[in-house]
Amino acid sequence: MEIKVSEQKMQKPLEFSYLSEPEMLSRSAQFLELMSQRRSVRSFSGKSFSDQIISNAIKTAGSAPSGANKQPWHFCVVKDIAIKQKIRENVEQEEKENYERRFSEEMKKDISRLQTNHEKPHLTDAPYVIVVFKENFRLVDGIRRKNYYVNESVGIASGLLLAALHQAGLGTLTHTPNPMKFLNEILSRPANETPVLVIPVGFPSEDATVPDLSRKSLREIMSTF
Repeated sequence: MEIKVSEQKMQKPLEFSYLSEPEMLSRSAQFLELMSQRRSVRSFSGKSFSDQIISNAIKTAGSAPSGANKQPWHFCVVKDIAIKQKIRENVEQEEKENYERRFSEEMKKDISRLQTNHEKPHLTDAPYVIVVFKENFRLVDGIRRKNYYVNESVGIASGLLLAALHQAGLGTLTHTPNPMKFLNEILSRPANETPVLVIPVGFPSEDATVPDLSRKSLREIMSTF
């Protein structure tokens, strides 16, 4: 009798470190304090730093869970000033249309206190710009194959990326210009991918300011059953 060997990979023991409850509480409080200081930065200095810091952050993002472990993401790291300038020009063109014609009056009112406009100098001022692409489906030997829970997977990975960059001591901004298909052409990404986030990364300038905003209370964002 022939026994068919499963193609599924064998399981392996979980590597997990159990912590004492006081240490768990301490770590959670320290991380909360750290992440509570994260703010969107729109004014960057040109100060340089090691490429390895960006690589480590993207490796962290790549550790995110994903539907069926298909890892439907790609991160383009842009350092070249000419490419950043081209991205900025295209973004500003689309954003000008957004502010003048596409945004609803309600949205304009909601974002007015942020004091933003179509000009995006941070895209050329920041030493790095990371463009996050989602892979809508895979092409395997020219055959279309499914990815699963793509938006959820890429959203989790992007959150880990932002946390890793902030933990490393860098400022970031999450920018979602719409439409963004021009990024596929500029960065030579295939048609089965869609850009979802443009993230300038670097040190805030010495004169950087942020809006005086408040976050919702725990009571407003959590329900216990």
